[in-house]
Amino acid sequence: MLYHVLFIIIKSFIMSDSNLPDSTESSQTKNRAKGVYILPNLATTSALFAGFYAIIASIQGNFIPAAMAIFAAQILDTLDGRIARMTNTQSDFGAEYDSLSDCISFGLAPALLAYQFALHSLDKFGWMVAFVYVAAGALRLARFNTQIGTTDKRYFIGLASPAAAAVIAGSVWLMSVYELKGEDYAFYFAVGVAASGILMVSNVRYFSFKVLGGATGKMPFVWIPVFLLTFALIVSKPEYSLTIMSATYALSGVVFELYCLVLKLISKYKSKSDPEIESE
Repeated sequence: MLYHVLFIIIKSFIMSDSNLPDSTESSQTKNRAKGVYILPNLATTSALFAGFYAIIASIQGNFIPAAMAIFAAQILDTLDGRIARMTNTQSDFGAEYDSLSDCISFGLAPALLAYQFALHSLDKFGWMVAFVYVAAGALRLARFNTQIGTTDKRYFIGLASPAAAAVIAGSVWLMSVYELKGEDYAFYFAVGVAASGILMVSNVRYFSFKVLGGATGKMPFVWIPVFLLTFALIVSKPEYSLTIMSATYALSGVVFELYCLVLKLISKYKSKSDPEIESE
C-alpha cells in the first residue's frame, strides 16, 4: 500500500505540468524535449550497472555474483519499461538507451561470463563462440527495434536477449554451486552458447506474455497461486528454478514451431487425400 501511494505521488509530480495554463504548455513541452525522464532512465542505468558489475565479477572469477547480477539486470530491465508506460514517460531516447544497456547486460556480460567460466579452455574457438553470441544479441536488438509496431504482440521473433542471458547465467550459477569446473564441460557449454545466439536471430516465435491478461488486462484467479508457487520456488532454490525456467522457455519456441510444422504437414496431407477419396 505504501509503495502504491508513493508511486501516485511520484507520478503526479512528473505529470504535474499537465495542469499548467495553456500559455506555458508549449514552453514546457520545449523544455522537456531538451531533457530526459529520470525514473525510467534511472532503472535502465541500474540495469546497465548490474551488467557492468557482472563483467567485473566474471573477470575476477566470482561467477555466482556475476550470474546474480545478470538476473538483477533482467528485473531492472523489466521495470524501466513498466515505469515509462505507467508514468507516460516513453521517449525515443529511453528506447535507444535501453537497447544499448541490453546489449551490454544481456550480450557482452553473459558472453564474457561463459568465456571466463568454460570457453577459455577452447582457445580461439571459445572466444569465437562468445563473439558469435555477442553479435547475435546486437542483431537481435537491432531487429527488434525495427519491428516495433509491425509484429504480433503475442510473440517475440527470436529468443529475447534477456532469456538467452538467463540460460547462460543460470547454468553457470548451478554448476558453480556444485563446484563443477567449466573446463570439463567446455564443449557442451560452447554448443549451448552458440545455440542461444542462433535462437536470438532466428524466426522462431516465443510467447511474449504481453497479452496474458487479454484486452482488459485482468487474469483469471487461478494465475495467482501459480505466480505464488513460482515465486516460492525461485526464493527457495534460485539456481535450480531459474535455470530450469530459462531453459524451458528457450526450448518452448522450438517445440512450438515443430508443433505448428506438424499441423501444417497433417493439413497438407489431408487436403491432398480428400480429392482422391471424392474421385473414388
